[in-house]
Amino acid sequence: MSDKPYFEKHVFFCVNQRDDGRSSCGERGALAAQKHAKGRIKQLGLNGHEKIRINQAGCLDRCEEGPVLVVYPEGVWYTYVDNSDIDEIVDSHLVGGKVVDRLKI
Repeated sequence: MSDKPYFEKHVFFCVNQRDDGRSSCGERGALAAQKHAKGRIKQLGLNGHEKIRINQAGCLDRCEEGPVLVVYPEGVWYTYVDNSDIDEIVDSHLVGGKVVDRLKI
C-alpha cells in the first residue's frame, strides 16, 4: 500500500437542490460549472490517478455562500459566479498551486 494519495487534488462541487425554498448551489449553475471544470482538467491532461479529480457532491452545508466547491487535501473553499472564475481556480490553484483569495470563503 502506497502512502501517496490516489489523487493529488480532489475537488468537490456542491450540486445540491433543496426542496424547502432555501437557496442551493444546484439552482445557481453548479452542475454546469462542475462539468466545465472537469472538461478543463481533461483538456489539460491533468485528470486521473495521481492527478486531479473533479466530482459532484451533495449538500456541503454552505449553500447560502454558494455556489461552492472545496479543494482537498488543502480544504480550501471557494465560491464562484461564472466559468471565468472556475478557469481562474483551475489555472491558479489546481495547476499553479496558488489560492485565489478573492473567491475564497
